[in-house]
Amino acid sequence: MKVFFSGSIRGGRELLSVYQHLCSFIVSKGHEVLTEHVADPQVEKVESAMTEQEIFARDMALLEHSSCLIAEVSIPSTGVGYEICSAVQRNIPVLCLYRPGANVSAMVLGNPYVALWQYSTLEGLDTKVLAFLISLQAEIWG
Repeated sequence: MKVFFSGSIRGGRELLSVYQHLCSFIVSKGHEVLTEHVADPQVEKVESAMTEQEIFARDMALLEHSSCLIAEVSIPSTGVGYEICSAVQRNIPVLCLYRPGANVSAMVLGNPYVALWQYSTLEGLDTKVLAFLISLQAEIWG
């Protein structure tokens, strides 16, 4: 499957190692992450050479070709929220992951169209992501 991974870039990079882990894990399970740039420590430098319009066009085009969206939402990010909403509007399945104690928006927590999972460890994160991907494959190949 083609996975759109979403995580904070301009809102803060404190969870970069989690983003890198998630992207690597998804790829290790045979899926393609269309937005691996989110896990790139140099993404801000790369994107500084792009206009906001180019970033928007790239991300919306990638979302259009995605089978699902997986978002780490522990760090509040307007862009991540916009991507989640855009995926929901396109009927693209969404999984939102967050750490205990994170200040997650009520617009995400209260959204009946997204799957929400809290995680404490990377192993727990892997289990939840894998379960989500397997459930989507079962729906597709059902």
